[in-house]
Amino acid sequence: MFEHKHERLIPLRAFALRMLRSLGGVSGIAAVSLLLGTVGYCYFGDLDAIDGLLNASMILTGMGPVDRMTTRGGKLFAAFYALYSGIAFLSMTAVLTAPIFHRVMHKFHLEEDPDVAQDNATSNDLRSRDTRQI
Repeated sequence: MFEHKHERLIPLRAFALRMLRSLGGVSGIAAVSLLLGTVGYCYFGDLDAIDGLLNASMILTGMGPVDRMTTRGGKLFAAFYALYSGIAFLSMTAVLTAPIFHRVMHKFHLEEDPDVAQDNATSNDLRSRDTRQI
């Protein structure tokens, strides 16, 4: 998925597409998590759909529950969903920030490696000459 340390830094447009793919993955995880939480709160917690969605979204973002669970099933679901939500939130954060951290670290590595830095400088010079000719 990411370029190797000896490869050139990908262009900004390709990086933007990589970030959009990450955002799509995070959106998918969030949608499935909210659906799971909403259905669980409705079924186990005897809440209607809007209240189930509210509780699921609040737990998923780390804010805490809104409605108090009164049934044993609702309490167990809320406990397991809270544990799941913590892992899901950290996973979404990692998926979204991994391309950024990789790009920064890759850029620092390229600046340290004189052979790769020279190759990049040469290719940047050639690109700027090509655009001037056009």
